[in-house]
Amino acid sequence: MKTLSILFIIGLTSFQATAQAYYFPERNAAWTEITAKEAEIDTNGLADVIAFAKANEYSGSRDLRIAILEGFKREPFHEILGPTKKRGGLAGMILKNGKVVAQWGDTKRVDMTFSVTKSFLSTMAGLAIDKNLIANVDDPVKNYLWDGTFDGQHNSQITWRHLLQQNSAWQGILWGGKDWADRPPREGDLDDWQYATPKTPGTVMEYNDVRVNVLSYSLLHVWRKPLPQVLKEEVMDKIGASTTWRWHGYKEAWVEIDGIQMKSVTGGGHSGAGLFISAEDMARFGLLFLHDGVWNNERLISSEWIQNAIEPSVANVNYGFMWWLNKKGARHWEGVGEEVYYAAGFGGNFIIIDRKHDLVVVTRWLEPNKVGEFMAKLTKAL
Repeated sequence: MKTLSILFIIGLTSFQATAQAYYFPERNAAWTEITAKEAEIDTNGLADVIAFAKANEYSGSRDLRIAILEGFKREPFHEILGPTKKRGGLAGMILKNGKVVAQWGDTKRVDMTFSVTKSFLSTMAGLAIDKNLIANVDDPVKNYLWDGTFDGQHNSQITWRHLLQQNSAWQGILWGGKDWADRPPREGDLDDWQYATPKTPGTVMEYNDVRVNVLSYSLLHVWRKPLPQVLKEEVMDKIGASTTWRWHGYKEAWVEIDGIQMKSVTGGGHSGAGLFISAEDMARFGLLFLHDGVWNNERLISSEWIQNAIEPSVANVNYGFMWWLNKKGARHWEGVGEEVYYAAGFGGNFIIIDRKHDLVVVTRWLEPNKVGEFMAKLTKAL
C-alpha cells in the first residue's frame, strides 16, 4: 500500500509539472513564437502548407451580406435578419504546444465566424450541465421551458442531446425563421417541405439554424442572463481573450426574463449575426479544448463534458455536440487522424484540434473544400 501511495504521488507530481510547463498566452501579450524545427515540423513542408493556404482564398464576395444571400438563395423566405460585416483577407494560425509556429494575414482582425459559433454555443450548454442548471443532457427540454416552445406530441420528445446533435427535428417558427424552410431538401417544393412527416427526434441529423437558435433561446432561459455575458465571464475573460469579440442576435430577437430585456443570440451567421471574433481569440478557445478544458491550471470546462461533446452521434458519425469529428464517414479528411475534431463555419472559418500532435489550427477564409487537403499537408509535415 505504501509503494502504491508513493507511485501515486510521483505520478501526480509529474502530471502537475507537465501541466505547469504548458504555455498559455497572457492577455494582450505578444504570443510566443517557435520555429518549425523547434516544433518538430518539417520546414519545407510547413512552407508548402502556408503557400497552399495563401493560394486558396474563399471565392465568395468579401461583402458577406452578398455572400450570405448568394450562398442560401435556394431557401424560401431567406433574408438578412442580423448584423453582417465585410470580411478581411486570408488569415490563420498554427499552434504547437500553445506557441505560434506559423501565422498569416491579420490575426487580430474581427470577422464573422458563422457556424464556428455553434461550438461556442454548445459550450454554454456544457457549462450549464457542469453547474447543474441542467440536470442531464437527456432531459426533455420541455422540463425547463413552459412557454409553448416544446409543446405538442412531437416537440415534447426533444432532449438537450437532440438539440446539441442537430437531430431534434423541432417544428415551429422562431424570430421569423421557419424550421422547414432552412436548408430544405434538394427535391420537392414548398408544399413537400412544409407538410412533410417530421423525423423522429434523434434519428436523422439535419443541419438547421432555426433549430440551433432554439437551443440558444432555451439556454438563455436556463442561464437567465445573456449568453455573451456567460461566455465572457466563464470562458473568454479567463483565457485572456481580447475585448474585441461580439456575439449578436437577430434584430427582433428580444426576450424578457426577470423583467429585463435580453437578446437571444444566434448559433451562426446564416441570416447575419453570430460570433464576430479574431483568429487569435479563436485560437485561445481552441487551446482551452486542446488542454481538456483547463487553462493555466484552472479547470473551466469539465473533462466529462468535452468527452461527451466529441463523441459521435448515432445519427451522424462525423458530428458530436456541435463539433465536427474526423471519423471515417462522409466528412472524413483522408491523411488526417481520426482523433482530430473541429468547429467549422461558412467561408472557410475553422478551429481544428489535433490532440495527438498537440496542435491547434485556425483558418479564416480558406476555401472550405480545401481545408481537408490543407490539414493532410500539415499532418504529413509533422
